[in-house]
Amino acid sequence: MPRRRPRKIIKTTDVDPRLRKALAKRKKGDLVDFLVQLATENRGVLRQLDTTFGLEASPDELVAATRQAIADATDYDDRDINYNFDYDYAAYEAVERNLTSLIKQKQLRLAMELSLELMDQGSEQVEMSDEGLMTSDIEECLAVVARALKKCDLPAGDVVAWCAEMAKRDRVGFIFDQELAALRSRFTT
Repeated sequence: MPRRRPRKIIKTTDVDPRLRKALAKRKKGDLVDFLVQLATENRGVLRQLDTTFGLEASPDELVAATRQAIADATDYDDRDINYNFDYDYAAYEAVERNLTSLIKQKQLRLAMELSLELMDQGSEQVEMSDEGLMTSDIEECLAVVARALKKCDLPAGDVVAWCAEMAKRDRVGFIFDQELAALRSRFTT
């Protein structure tokens, strides 16, 4: 009996032309309403829109969005402890972007407070993972605040206290440690 050959599978996943044609027929207001609804229901979509269009937000909105992004970025499943689990890279990018926005809006103290929360939750995530692959993402976020602190006019005691609190919240003892030590010695002398 001759073998049956499988039918040739035709790839039909290119939806761009069909989607463009359908969207082009819609009113701009309808598209805006749909995007707003989609972003409200899905934080990932909101982050993509923010990245693409640079949405402006008040400090209160940025603080709330940053706290949510920290929670999303540092989330892990207890069943994955001691494994190289997946984590939300985009959420870490949102944290970095939001800290930068807060600093540009002259809200350095808020950025310092949020970075303490990031150190606390991020170092726990590193501790629970196998190799701590997210360490560099956490350090990139913290570097934004450290750069701003080097140029700030805050009292030296406040910066030294922040450095000490950051080191205290680091559950693994090596996240951003050299940079914090350098910043502390800069403001101690």
